[in-house]
Amino acid sequence: MSAITTHVLDTALGRPARGVPVRLSRTAPDQAVLAEAQTDDDGRIADLGPDEAPPGTYELRFDVAAYAEATGQACFFPEVTIAFAVTDERHHHVPLLLSPFAYSTYRGS
Repeated sequence: MSAITTHVLDTALGRPARGVPVRLSRTAPDQAVLAEAQTDDDGRIADLGPDEAPPGTYELRFDVAAYAEATGQACFFPEVTIAFAVTDERHHHVPLLLSPFAYSTYRGS
């Protein structure tokens, strides 16, 4: 199982956001793209990146513009980038709640 996972919920449409392109990178101490994938029918990417994530700063980049175009929605934020710190060996789940003019995130379980 991936050490880092995500899912995207489209709060404007009230459903999972299917087909959102996502890129996982490690930004510190080095710059490295670890994985790229798209959310599934449930808005999730369960197998994103490595089975282990050493301590450091990571980044998830969500291509919101591609999703908005595919769903015919307006898009104020063409991409959302979430930087987060991995400090231990626990699983890290980083959800994104998305609408055409806002987004939010939190540390999931």
